[in-house]
Amino acid sequence: MKVALITGGGSGIGAAVARRLAAEGARLVLADVDEAAGKAVASELDALFVRCDVSRLADNQAAVAAAMSEYGRLDLAFLNAGVATKCGIGDDFDPERYRLAMGVNLDGVVYGVHAALPALRRSGGGTIVATSSMAGIVGIPGDPIYAANKHAVVGLVRSLGPDLAPFGVKVQALCPSFADTPILGEDGKALLDEMGFPVLDVSEVVDAFMKLLASEGTGECWFVVPGRESEPFAFRRAPGPRV
Repeated sequence: MKVALITGGGSGIGAAVARRLAAEGARLVLADVDEAAGKAVASELDALFVRCDVSRLADNQAAVAAAMSEYGRLDLAFLNAGVATKCGIGDDFDPERYRLAMGVNLDGVVYGVHAALPALRRSGGGTIVATSSMAGIVGIPGDPIYAANKHAVVGLVRSLGPDLAPFGVKVQALCPSFADTPILGEDGKALLDEMGFPVLDVSEVVDAFMKLLASEGTGECWFVVPGRESEPFAFRRAPGPRV
């Protein structure tokens, strides 16, 4: 039976993926800084909940340790926790908000990989999936800090793919465009609606996640956009190692 750790598992994409994996028989550890939301989803799915601030290395290590203690193995680490930036780089720059965004969206992935890797190797291999964004593939005028941390996640995943393949560990990035989750907020949804920009249903992101999970590739960045079949983004004219 597969065991999965999901950060940001209390809502949005994390909770939706948790429900799909539970329906397929996986055992789950849900990690979230929102205890009420995380415990509610965990109770619904008969999963283990661990309070986890992913911007803290010790919290990531504790979440992995909980999975190993409860189930004796770890097969999948879905490093999904994220926050909106709400921080520009000019007069609207906010150092505290900047550090929060980078701490959750980038450090949370780096710390999550570092914490999960020994457990995955001990279990005979497995998969790491990091939630990036289309903002990790294309520039986002008006939100450069968010684009910066999501681009960093894409670079990390593409670089780790060849590094971890010899250990039987696949690494993939999930890169959705705007999806109907709490991180978008009512204001964000209203603005996108005004612009005529389509918003993904979370189920579309989950379908892409499951397709990514079943793939044989590693070091790939799977785009998820309205009206197109999800697949790894082709970084044309950008040579890199083949796995």
